[in-house]
Amino acid sequence: MSSVSSSLGPPAGPSGPLEVPASAAWRAEARKLLRLSLPAMGTQLSSMLLGLVDTLMVARVSVDALGALSLANVWIYGTMMFAQGILMGIDPIVSQAHGAGDGRRAGLALQRGIVLAAVLSVPVGVLFWWTDAVLIALGQQPELAQDAAAYARVQIVGIPCFLIFATLRHYLQSREIVRPALWVILAANLLNAGLNWLLIYGNWGAPALGLVGAGIATAVMRVAVVFGLVGLMLQFRLHADAWLPWSRAAYSREGLFEVLRYGLPIALQISSEIWAFSGASLLVGWLGPVPLAAHAVALNLASLAFMAPLGVSIGAVTRVGNLLGAGNPHAAQRAAWVAMALGAGVMTISALGFVVLRDWLPTLYTADLAVGALCATILPIAAAFQIFDGIQVVACGVLRGMGRVRPAMVFNLISYWLLGLPIGAWLTFRMGWGVGGIWWGLCFGLGIVAALFLAWIFWRGPARMGSGPSVRPVAAR
Repeated sequence: MSSVSSSLGPPAGPSGPLEVPASAAWRAEARKLLRLSLPAMGTQLSSMLLGLVDTLMVARVSVDALGALSLANVWIYGTMMFAQGILMGIDPIVSQAHGAGDGRRAGLALQRGIVLAAVLSVPVGVLFWWTDAVLIALGQQPELAQDAAAYARVQIVGIPCFLIFATLRHYLQSREIVRPALWVILAANLLNAGLNWLLIYGNWGAPALGLVGAGIATAVMRVAVVFGLVGLMLQFRLHADAWLPWSRAAYSREGLFEVLRYGLPIALQISSEIWAFSGASLLVGWLGPVPLAAHAVALNLASLAFMAPLGVSIGAVTRVGNLLGAGNPHAAQRAAWVAMALGAGVMTISALGFVVLRDWLPTLYTADLAVGALCATILPIAAAFQIFDGIQVVACGVLRGMGRVRPAMVFNLISYWLLGLPIGAWLTFRMGWGVGGIWWGLCFGLGIVAALFLAWIFWRGPARMGSGPSVRPVAAR
């Protein structure tokens, strides 16, 4: 294989040397996790940058266009991430198959993921078409809802490309190939910004389409990224040893239901978090524009910090799954603890930054003194919140690598919907704590759930699973 393809990150062996001192083994595991996690962090941050650029460029059109964009993205992001969560059902299958050296099973899981991506594109497209009806039913202004629907509808053509790209990305990540998606998303940022400049403002003779232009740019970008990633895979043979010709096995009902069996709990887990934060924002909106603006700034800062443990979580999926597939559950347990420590460690750094820089960070977003002062009171709460959130997202990755996806779904539902939001609403509206009450409620809920995850991994983690893959092959029919 060429040196170029090696730089893109073709799979290394999932398990390292076993006969080494314990401290050296832990350091080696930390290095392997960082090698997987850092490009994944970059990919997540670059994906966030796509939305940030859209927001900044549409904001120059009008306040109404920005409001419609924000409303549309709540619906678009919620529906798309549910579908992507289902496709993440290939993670435990591919990662453990890679660890076991079963390339055929990994390739078949990818094909089944692509089939499901195509199928899921239909209901997601229908939901995009109904954007205005949904937003109006939720009490939004009809004019803004109609503009939001126009923005969403021009993106329907890009839905299958986005979902297939997500499937390919998870397939590669599970095989320890993490850099290609980063290069593609970095290039996509340039393409998206350029198309926005042309189509939003009407530069170089293009029509000035405003918000709709931003939607068209996003759709074109999503088509481009899937072709870009497929091109890299073919050029550098990143699918080598983990592919097979298409056959009826790719459409096997048993095989597709296997992906769904893992994917549906993941989708529900992700959706519970997405809609919980949307619900929190709606609750804060009842307090007035200043608390809502302060909440939005703090939430954006917290979301940026969250990309670090999310990258570690992706590395944890790969390492734990690979090591279990290789029949090394004790090394997988070590990988789980190292990943949890890394997740907590990076979020501790973020937490310190939130506390020390709490008066300065809001000035990056707004010159309004009232908003900045209120945000500065939220950020220390966000600091504790982020540490717990970092632990739980890495733990979700550990469980996904194990193929134990239901506990993560249950724990997240408890965190946000039984503890976080109800307690936050009580503190805010009954105890008079204001916007800080919402954040304290979420912080308390996540603290409890982080403890539950730690206990679960201690008592029922990878070391308790025995040797050999925990995700058993489904007969191809």
